[in-house]
Amino acid sequence: MGHIYADVELINGEDLLLSKRHIIGEEEVKRMSVRILVDTGAYMLTINENIQQQLQLPFLEKRKAILADGRILECDVVWPIELRFKNRKVICSAMVLAGDSEPLLGVIPMEEMDVLIHPQREELIVNPEHPYFAQLKLK
Repeated sequence: MGHIYADVELINGEDLLLSKRHIIGEEEVKRMSVRILVDTGAYMLTINENIQQQLQLPFLEKRKAILADGRILECDVVWPIELRFKNRKVICSAMVLAGDSEPLLGVIPMEEMDVLIHPQREELIVNPEHPYFAQLKLK
């Protein structure tokens, strides 16, 4: 199986809240479309500094992460970011990688959106058992 990419929309979650409260207009909500690598070996959503700067996501904390090559890296974590894929959305935090590093969609936001990798088509899909809404496991 090759690399799997998905087209997602990333939105500044604070802006969405301000818009819902009519403090800013809908047109002022910072958002962008991103082609993201679906990575089942990663836990979290990761974005790069360029995405962070464009969306102006608020800093939450610093965390350490282990990269695929075994190096440990300390990254900024930003929150809230809303990620949308087809008829699914999740509000999550994201680790910020340096420069224009490739953004990654990890398993935690994938599980929360109830999406799957279709191995034959090599694409991210909405869970066909729950096509109209995400269903989460609580046990």
